[in-house]
Amino acid sequence: MAYTVILDAGHGGANPGAVYNGRQEKDDALRLTLAIGQLLENAGINVVYTRTTDIYESPARKAAEANEAGADYFVSIHRNSSVYPNQYTGIETLVYSFYGPAAEMAANINENLEALGFVNQGVNERTNLIVLNQTQMPSLLVEVGFINNDQDNILFDSRFQEIAQAIADGIIDTLNAQG
Repeated sequence: MAYTVILDAGHGGANPGAVYNGRQEKDDALRLTLAIGQLLENAGINVVYTRTTDIYESPARKAAEANEAGADYFVSIHRNSSVYPNQYTGIETLVYSFYGPAAEMAANINENLEALGFVNQGVNERTNLIVLNQTQMPSLLVEVGFINNDQDNILFDSRFQEIAQAIADGIIDTLNAQG
């Protein structure tokens, strides 16, 4: 069975997301999303992107597009941030509910990213995010390190392709387990 996964690069256009020393979340998210998408496509998964360029669409529009596409999963890629630089470190994945296939995929992705050296902050429930509560398919939001943590940025940059592969593998492993 051919699966369809919506890949969402967080933020975009006039909405840079978190910013640190000139680095913008929207740029990191887009670059990583495109790399993950290529790996998924190479594995035979249909990928639909919410954006492939530096544009902004509202979270509600992204959820509506995902629903219209009849996708099997929605995966949103972001970078985390905190009030103070270097205050927190690590990855976390947000889901609407701890139970079900989204949480399983989130745990698989986190485990793979932890193996690359990220601190695993876990899978956390977040019911107030539009891309998680207005989508009709299992949905998750991956926070790939803190953009205002120097060590996370070094890891993000130095192991970029491995990070893309780790996320793609977490998605593929979950799909294979359900297939």
